[in-house]
Amino acid sequence: MGFLDKLKKGGKGLKEKAGDLADEHGDKIKGGIDKAADAAEKKAGKHAPKIEKVSEKAKDAVDDLANGEGPGSRHAP
Repeated sequence: MGFLDKLKKGGKGLKEKAGDLADEHGDKIKGGIDKAADAAEKKAGKHAPKIEKVSEKAKDAVDDLANGEGPGSRHAP
């Protein structure tokens, strides 16, 4: 059995575990995203709006995981 086969087999519960952690610690995770975005925005100059947009998408992904959805599922076409 190859590495990827083992990962696929063992990874079935990872999405659920990530969702549980996002549900339990979502506020802390989103606070960390905000803190990192603020630090990056100070250094980014004209690119600060892009960083803000990405940080909002990252926080949406945390919410998606907490709700049992795949990350980015609300942004899928």
